[in-house]
Amino acid sequence: MNDVLEFHGRHRLVPVVVVDRADRAWPLAETLSDAGLPSAEVTLRTPAALSVISAMTACPGFVVGAGTVVRPAQVEQAVAAGARYVVSPGFSAAVDRECRQLGVLLVPGVATATELQAALEAGRDVVKFFPAAAAGGAAMVAALSAPFPSARFVPTGGIGAAELGDYLRLTSVLAVGGTWLAPRDAVDSGDFERIARDVREATTLVEHLR
Repeated sequence: MNDVLEFHGRHRLVPVVVVDRADRAWPLAETLSDAGLPSAEVTLRTPAALSVISAMTACPGFVVGAGTVVRPAQVEQAVAAGARYVVSPGFSAAVDRECRQLGVLLVPGVATATELQAALEAGRDVVKFFPAAAAGGAAMVAALSAPFPSARFVPTGGIGAAELGDYLRLTSVLAVGGTWLAPRDAVDSGDFERIARDVREATTLVEHLR
């Protein structure tokens, strides 16, 4: 589990992808890897999601997580498909228990101090701050970091390239997730050149902020 966190801490970006067609999985993984970002959080929002996770795990060095996991059964399915970690939009004790039983990293979602405190009490000190833009943005992350200094955040939701620096300048932010790195329409249409360009721009910004 620590290796996944170290990986995200090193790259500081997590493409959050919604993929409708399994045949897009391999070229998308190759595109992200070639552009310098060999990872994706595949949201379980489409019938193809588990097949996409399986296909992406075949890409050498590619780290795949399962997102939008809201039920324990989805944890088992995602892990069987090859997911290295699980991301939930909120904190579910049942999902947490299943992840512990299967020995897979869970990154639960939080939006308030109460939710964050519950996640920390459960031993989850790396959390998804979601929906980031609607829940107060980088200013809210900074505010939550003061009373909870052990928390590490992965803000996701409504973030674009313009806001990336605001989050990455915060020491409490492990990485930033976003769909803007591989938008659904670009994946559906096979516009991998656009995805590669946007990822390279984002990784260049990350390097400038180090």
